[in-house]
Amino acid sequence: MRIRWGGLVLAKRAVSSSRQLSRRLKQTENEIVQMFKLPILGNGGMNSLAVRDRQRQGRPLDERFLRILKIFKWGPDAEKALEVLMLRVDHRLVLEVLKTDVEIGVKMQFFQWASKRKNFEHNAATYMALIRCLDEEGLFGEMWRTIREMVRSPCIIMPVELSEIIRILGRAKMVNKACSIFYQIKIHKCVPNSHAYNSMIIMLMQEGHHEKVHELYNEMCNQGNCFPDTVTYNVLIMAFCKLGREDSAIRLLEEMKENKLQPTKKIYTTLMEMYFKSGNVEKAMNLLQDMRDQCCVPNVFTYTELIKGLGKAGRTEEAYDFFLQMQREGCKPDVVLMNNLMNILGKAGRLDDVVKLFEEMESLQCAPTVVTYNTVIKAHFDSKARVSEAASWLEKMKEKGIEPSAFTYSILIDGFCKTNRVEKALMLLEEMDEKGFPPCPAAYCSLIDALGKAKRYDAATELFQELKENCGSSTSRVYAVMIKHFGKCGRLNDAVALFEEMKQLGCVPDVYAYNALMSGMVRMGMTDEAQSTLRAMQEQGCVPDINSLNIILNGMAKSGGPIRAMEMLSNMKQSSFKPDAVSYNTVLGALSHAGMFEEAAKLMKEMNSMGFQYDLITYSSILEAIGKVDDVSANSVS
Repeated sequence: MRIRWGGLVLAKRAVSSSRQLSRRLKQTENEIVQMFKLPILGNGGMNSLAVRDRQRQGRPLDERFLRILKIFKWGPDAEKALEVLMLRVDHRLVLEVLKTDVEIGVKMQFFQWASKRKNFEHNAATYMALIRCLDEEGLFGEMWRTIREMVRSPCIIMPVELSEIIRILGRAKMVNKACSIFYQIKIHKCVPNSHAYNSMIIMLMQEGHHEKVHELYNEMCNQGNCFPDTVTYNVLIMAFCKLGREDSAIRLLEEMKENKLQPTKKIYTTLMEMYFKSGNVEKAMNLLQDMRDQCCVPNVFTYTELIKGLGKAGRTEEAYDFFLQMQREGCKPDVVLMNNLMNILGKAGRLDDVVKLFEEMESLQCAPTVVTYNTVIKAHFDSKARVSEAASWLEKMKEKGIEPSAFTYSILIDGFCKTNRVEKALMLLEEMDEKGFPPCPAAYCSLIDALGKAKRYDAATELFQELKENCGSSTSRVYAVMIKHFGKCGRLNDAVALFEEMKQLGCVPDVYAYNALMSGMVRMGMTDEAQSTLRAMQEQGCVPDINSLNIILNGMAKSGGPIRAMEMLSNMKQSSFKPDAVSYNTVLGALSHAGMFEEAAKLMKEMNSMGFQYDLITYSSILEAIGKVDDVSANSVS
């Protein structure tokens, strides 16, 4: 026999459903009842312990009833046992059953049975207990049905239950249902407090609904009896930071202080991160001072953001000084901070400091991770250290029992390619495959580029096809590299075919792919086609960069002569893409080849005032042609 409850079909077991139990017990229903009866004491009276048990409501669930539930599930046997053991069906009993480790189906059946008992109605506590059980089992459909039933029932729901319901639905990614139930409970059951609003705000923040967070905050403030607390401000400030709304985030910080609430370390750290990302380094540093003025001591997360932000701004020495300062203040660095600091020092070419920091990690009780080793390896390549030294760190990490990641191999392959060790890079790609790593587009990209530069086009094409076969497709960047090299070796048709192929496969061309194609067109003297491609690029929503315009400018200089190149340079000065050194040198070369030395001299003066370096080959040809240019120009070169 089966019982349907909600969307779940549950089997109802009888005593005879298990042969083993039938052989072992062989009791009639009456005998089972007798098995759980307590002995009768003298004078024909009931055992006083039974009377006391029946009167005491705080006792734990009778172990005998629990055994019945485990053996016979929920059914007539368990129901009869309730009568024999004189267990009153009340909220306490329901809660005790829902706490046990019996199957979820048994709990659901018992819960439904109890709801039909005379003089019994589930309350918020019993509903929440079942909802938690269903959440733990991942039965989200039944959980949602139970939540709706709870809201429709006459039971009282308090803000604490509302908060928990929202958190549970949020974890289950049922955001729309959480919003719906929040307003149903708000209208029919209770007025949400700050904790309930915070649960909603946190859930919406975690799911990326940042604009909705602000709406809910306004609703909360307009309610009149519910005021934001530290948690509210923390989440709101994070939301505004994610949206890049700096002014709004700072206003909330000031509002928080006006309301006599102490901003947390997390709030200050989040705001500093926001300022660093937008390049407002001084504002971030002012926040650090404000933090100290508020007697809020920076923690390791604060120092991590400071070090990252200063490093990104090129203020490497200050970043390192903060590392020393935090140690003086007794703040212990963690491996994330160490990795970030080593990365900054590596990019600045301070390899010795990177190795020194690595050696200090043991005394600082920071165990190096695969990210740490990757950072050190990359620092060696960035600092132009010996390739053998960089490669030795791969062996060191293996000796420490740390497995290299795909990124480890990608760094090494890229480093070997840039130092013309293509064969070694190919061996590492083979090792990656042997270790079961999925094909890494970044590694293939480095190798294809290196093979193209070495004019080994067939090998580059073979690797490209291998990547497509293994991945089913390729990335825009890999396509861009192949298109670039096809353009360089005069295979423009192949470059165009690849460009069309990537679009058909759903791989959206990026600025690098467009630039590679336009460069190939200009190389073949197809400047008009390159200009058409630039317009198509913009129509597709791909924003060109200065390299895009320099490619077209180069085509103009070659096909249209210096006059058209000068016109385009003038237009660039008025646009958002200001000319760079490449732009000026391209036009300078065109003027030089056309023998327009007076115009070239004027342009060189302009370049000098802009702080741009002349192309030495072009400059030498001008000197050779006219003997000398201009004292200003000569002085700037010297």
